[in-house]
This record gives sequence, structure tokens and C-alpha cells, in this order.
Amino acid sequence: MTPAAEPLTPRTAWIMVLALCAGVALSQAFRTVGAIMASPLQTDFKLSAQALGIFSGAFHFAFGAMQLFMGIGIDLHGVRRTVLVAFPIAIAGALLSAASSSYLVLVAGQALIGVGCAPAFLVCTVFIARHFPAARFATVSGMVLAIGGIGMLATGTPLAWLVQAYSWRAGFLVLAVAAALAWLAIWYWVHEPASAVPQVKESIPEAIRQFGALFAMPHTLGIMVLGAVTYAAFISLRGLWLGPLMMERHGYSLVQSGNVALAVSVISLVGAPLFGRLDRDGASRRRWIVICGLVYAALFALIAVLHSAWLDIFGMVLIGVLSGFIVWQYADVRVAYPVTLTGRAMAVFTMAMFLGVALMQWGTGVAASIAAAHGGDPLTAVLATIATLLVIGIAAFAWLPAPKAVAVRS
Repeated sequence: MTPAAEPLTPRTAWIMVLALCAGVALSQAFRTVGAIMASPLQTDFKLSAQALGIFSGAFHFAFGAMQLFMGIGIDLHGVRRTVLVAFPIAIAGALLSAASSSYLVLVAGQALIGVGCAPAFLVCTVFIARHFPAARFATVSGMVLAIGGIGMLATGTPLAWLVQAYSWRAGFLVLAVAAALAWLAIWYWVHEPASAVPQVKESIPEAIRQFGALFAMPHTLGIMVLGAVTYAAFISLRGLWLGPLMMERHGYSLVQSGNVALAVSVISLVGAPLFGRLDRDGASRRRWIVICGLVYAALFALIAVLHSAWLDIFGMVLIGVLSGFIVWQYADVRVAYPVTLTGRAMAVFTMAMFLGVALMQWGTGVAASIAAAHGGDPLTAVLATIATLLVIGIAAFAWLPAPKAVAVRS
């Protein structure tokens, strides 16, 4: 099949978005395996909390570090070619992880998975920006996040059952097969119009220099600092610390912890499309981002100090719903930069998000190790650290310069 010459019809655009969502779903699954695999990996490789944070953070560091290059790839070669070239690396990383005989090989596998998954959500946001009306950007992006969140459902009860019945290695093997099927779906269905791929080619050094225009804008810093902590907070909880929280603090089994992870994942699927529909323009959107961010931080702080299983679960469910406000941050980026920089702005924002995940997972692992060494509760230290970082991010977003078109203080 060759690329279409005419603009996409709404039906064709939706088919392509849904195919791209298969990659998002696998990316979500890979980044949240830690919550279920944490305890088995700690047992097999004798890992400390800090080492566990490095294991989970390796995916996100590689994912985030590759965003600029994936943005360049999309600008120069289009959505289809970029994702088809990158995604097999994730399959190779999953197979390496399944076969790993040492901690270093396991971390290397996670890094490869991160590189391969790097374009997964970025290609969706760029595709939506190119082929859907601007007024529908937040709504469609929210739906993509919800559909892609199916990957998180797979790493709840189903993965817990698989790991308990067989091993964590079986989990990586199943995800490798699923990733191969996702690649085939994208190869078959996703074919952008030739007009969607820029005809004027830049060299890679020239393309990299273009990113400097983004960082020279005064409002970029506040947007990126908040972007580095909001998604990182949810993924650090759901993708790494939820399992240890339920098993070590409350004595839950692996499958029971998987059930909690599944519940949080299901409810988080509601959040993104809900907040997409509630999107507001300009200064109003930014005020609501700050308000939701403060409530979000407060929930993490409450879980840090509460030691009731049901209250902790209820708090995590609320966090899952509220995490949907992150889609407003993407909408904010969409209008904060010129159209010519949209793809690269999305790439830089996504880079900030996932480097933030890597740093937060590493940092919370360090906090847990320090707390344990001094007789404190490691999980309280983890959650308090997340809450503190969220407050810092919100302050940066609220008080650093805003885009001129929406620069209004409350």
C-alpha cells in the first residue's frame, strides 16, 4: 500500500490513530511492569530499593533521552517510518530482559525497551495535531491516553497471575509477542498522506539547532518543570511503588496487589477523556492545571501519612482519576508555540515528562534507602518525596513566565 495522495477522511484518520494506540498500549505496559515484578526481581537479583528504582527508571531515561531524536525523525521522515524503525528495538529489549542472567543485563533490556517505545505517544500527538481540528486536540489526545491505558490493565491482575503462575520472565516474553503484533498493526494500517511529511529536508545538525528556539522562549522552563513531575508522580506510584506499598505495608499477596493496580489503571482510563472534555482555553486552563496539581500533591501526602489499606487504595484511585488533568498540559503546549514548532515542542515536553519519570523513580529509590538506613518507613519517604516534587513543579509553572497569549495571574 502506498501513501494516500489526498487528505485523510475522518474515518481513515481514526483507524490510523487506533493502530498507533497499539504502540501506546505496549509502551504503557512496559513502563508499569515494575509494580508487579518488583518483589520477584528483588528476590532473584537481591536488589535494594535504590537498585529497583534504577531498573524501573532505565526505561524512562532512555525513553525521555530519545524524544528529541524521535521528533527529528518524525519531522524528516514522517510518523509511519519513525515508529516502524524504532519499535523492533523494544521487542529486542523485552527478549533480552526475559533472558537476562544479571541485573546489568536486565537494566540494559529496559533501556532498549525505552528506546523502542520512545516514539509511541509522540507519533500520536503529532498525528492528531496534523489531521484533527485544533479544537479537538485535547479531546482526541485524552481518548488516545485512555485507549493506550489498556496496557496498564494488562500489567495489573493478568501480569500478576502470569508472574505468580510462571515467572517474571514469562511476563516479558508475552509482552514481546504483543509488541510484535502492535508493530504489524501499525505497518498495515498507518499510511500518512505524502503531503503530511515535510518535503524540505534538513540535515540532522540543522534540525537539532531548531530546538534551541524552544529553549530560548521564557515560558518553556515552567512548562517543562511541571511536565517533569506530574506524569512521573503517577507512573512512580502505579509503575513501581504500588506493589511494595500493598505487600509490605498492608501484607497483600502479589495477585491482590495486582487487583489494586488493575483498579487504579481502570479508573485512570476515565480521567484522560474526562479532562479532555472539560478543557478550557488560555489562562483558565492554566489556573485549573495549578488547582488540580495542588490537589494531586495533597493526595500523595495523605497516602504518605495514612496507614489504612482502604484509605490508601481510595487515595490511589483518586490519583488515577485526577491524573487525567495531564492532558491539559499537552493542550497548553499545543497553543504555547508557533505551528512550525508544534512537533518539536511536543517532543521536548514528552522528553521532560519521561526524564522526570526516570529521575523521580531513581530519587524515590534513594529516599527509600536512606529512610530504611535510619529506621524510617521507606514508603512514607517515597510518597513524601513525590508530594514535595509536585509542589516544586506547580510553583515553577505558576510563577515563571507564561506564554504571552495566556499570561494572566490569578
